[in-house]
Formats: sequence, C-alpha cells, structure tokens
Amino acid sequence: MSTKIIVIQLREIIYTAIFVGLGIFLIFLLIFMFSPKKNDATTPTMTYIPGVYTSSMVLENQAVNVEVRVNENEITSVKIVDLHPAVETLYPLLQPSLEHISSQLTSNTDVAEVTFNADHKYTSSLIMDAIKNSLEKAQPDLHTN
Repeated sequence: MSTKIIVIQLREIIYTAIFVGLGIFLIFLLIFMFSPKKNDATTPTMTYIPGVYTSSMVLENQAVNVEVRVNENEITSVKIVDLHPAVETLYPLLQPSLEHISSQLTSNTDVAEVTFNADHKYTSSLIMDAIKNSLEKAQPDLHTN
C-alpha cells in the first residue's frame, strides 16, 4: 500500500467553508420562515358592549341606582343617580366610597382587584355588587343570539 499525498490549496478550503456556512444558514432560514408561529399579539376582543348600564341596591327602603358607563374595552365612569337626600344623610360614606371605587375602575383596574378603604368596607362592597351586576349586563356573550 502506497501513501498518497493530497495537496489542497487554502483557497479551496476557504471556498468550501463559505459554502458550508451558507448552506447551514439557508437551512436555518428556511426552518425559521416556515415553522408555525405563535401569535403573541392577539387582537383585543370586545370586553363590553358600549353603553350605560344601571343596577339598583336598596338602602333604607329607597332604591339607589348605580350607573356604569363603558366603552368596548374599559369602564369610563361610575356614579350614583337619583340619590334620595334621606339615603345620603343616613349613609355619608356612600359618595366617598363611590369616588374611591370609580377612580380605580376608570384607571383600568380590574374589577376583581379593586381595593376598599377599611373605614367603608361594607358600603364599598354594596357598591361593588351593584357595579358587578351592571357589568354583567354589558357582557357581549349575553347579547348573542
């Protein structure tokens, strides 16, 4: 058996390395381009049907209406309408509680994450129940046929 000596020029090695590198790059490029993509940027779905929704709560035999205004994705305002002066006198924490809750909801805080002041916990929970009832009316799945 005779020993064979192969002479390879440096230029041939460089060309081969470049073509192998380009081939590997093209394979990765094809895999990347045709692999299924997970779409992280989902289109926002409509959270609410825009409008004004009310819900009542009874305090001292008087109906107190809580009005919630919503657009497609957020709560724009929460207020008490037609508040009887007797109820306002008997429940002085009603307005401050509502203002505290309203400020949180209009700044895009989730309904489940609203915090109450320790001083008006009972009043705030009554208001939140009325707000949740109003928001249930604004859900789009309730209005589909």
